[in-house]
Amino acid sequence: MVSPLKVVIAGCSGRMGHALLESVFADAELVLHGALDRAGNPCLGRDAGEQFGKLSGVKVTADAEAALSGADILVDFTRPEASMQYMDVCQKANVGMIIGTTGFSVEQKAAIEAASKSIPIVFAPNMSVGVTLLINLVEQAARVLKDGYDIEVVEMHHRHKVDAPSGTALRLGEAAAHGIGQDLKDCAIYAREGVTGEREAGKIGFATLRGGDVVGDHTVMFAGIGERVEITHKASSRATFAIGALRAAKFLAGKRVGLYDMQDVLSLR
Repeated sequence: MVSPLKVVIAGCSGRMGHALLESVFADAELVLHGALDRAGNPCLGRDAGEQFGKLSGVKVTADAEAALSGADILVDFTRPEASMQYMDVCQKANVGMIIGTTGFSVEQKAAIEAASKSIPIVFAPNMSVGVTLLINLVEQAARVLKDGYDIEVVEMHHRHKVDAPSGTALRLGEAAAHGIGQDLKDCAIYAREGVTGEREAGKIGFATLRGGDVVGDHTVMFAGIGERVEITHKASSRATFAIGALRAAKFLAGKRVGLYDMQDVLSLR
């Protein structure tokens, strides 16, 4: 019988942390090995399963080295600064990492790529299986509709999200840019205000909405003359991201090094 994968959850007291814990407890192929949160968090010292009415035997801690000792995988949906610190500890402990955090700088992304030469990492701005398929569809649509169609990416998230555009919106923009044979940094328009002039062909526009408790809505529009094609994904629960992240954790099992994304996890390339 194969032993369950030993998983550590970072940011376990947050909204995404709750969804991840619930999914781990429901999966017989996984076992909670550690639960991490920032220093000073009121959940420290409590059993990670307490909020679900069960005792897991795992106490929430801010000590990453202790939590990761003997673990197989760390699942991290926190903030870039925390992710960088956790990644350092993962390298020392030889623990694979699932990174769903967004808002990384170019330098931080380069550090993730460098770390993947010593540990296996799945790095994706959105772990949803549906969004992963959406990225593929957007690239295909852009390749077909590159002449005569204007591309706009619209996203909406809850009022607590701190980065904009969302990592998923940027990834969709990258897919669209690749489809039309461009690099997103050369064609993205992130804001419009005042007298902007006519829309320039070949540009990809972004619109960011924030409010309420919206988990995550993304739409890519291809606006042509006489018609508009829209490809949309709406997440109604964080469970979809948790399920995808834990599927990625199983994908990493047995891998020694490498940088992967959800396209790899779902065998879409």
